[in-house]
Amino acid sequence: MPTLRLARRDDLGAINDIYNHYVLHSTCTYQTEPSTLEERQAWFEVHGVRHPVTVLEEEGRVIGWGALNKFHPRAAYGHTVENSVYLHHDQQGRGLGSVLLADLMDRAAQLGHHVVIAVIDASQAPSVGLHAKFGFVQCGHFREVGFKFGQWLDVVYMQKVI
Repeated sequence: MPTLRLARRDDLGAINDIYNHYVLHSTCTYQTEPSTLEERQAWFEVHGVRHPVTVLEEEGRVIGWGALNKFHPRAAYGHTVENSVYLHHDQQGRGLGSVLLADLMDRAAQLGHHVVIAVIDASQAPSVGLHAKFGFVQCGHFREVGFKFGQWLDVVYMQKVI
């Protein structure tokens, strides 16, 4: 079984590679251009203690990552976070998304966050199902707000009050 731990700077290359696969091949992110390593480093720097980044490591290889991200810059949103869960594309179907999300939910509670938000492409049924398994409920559906791969995309917002 993989080991779950807090991410380190030397994990950022693997984190970026995992993410960029989805940028180029999936609608699970609406980013259309791959992130550079410098951009990933800047992303990591703003996370800090209240917004941890975690990795799943197996046999010395990062095979997935998760993060609690600041939801909105205004102060009143300070107890609300958005989660991210990404697995290396060859690691899907092993239940590892559940491992990452369970850990993020525990960390969110321990850190005093009140709500965790998931922003999911409506066609990503596995991600919607994963979040529903953890008690997230749909709280919004925005039609045709994204455009990627020549098609209009819907976004589902899900939330869980801790």
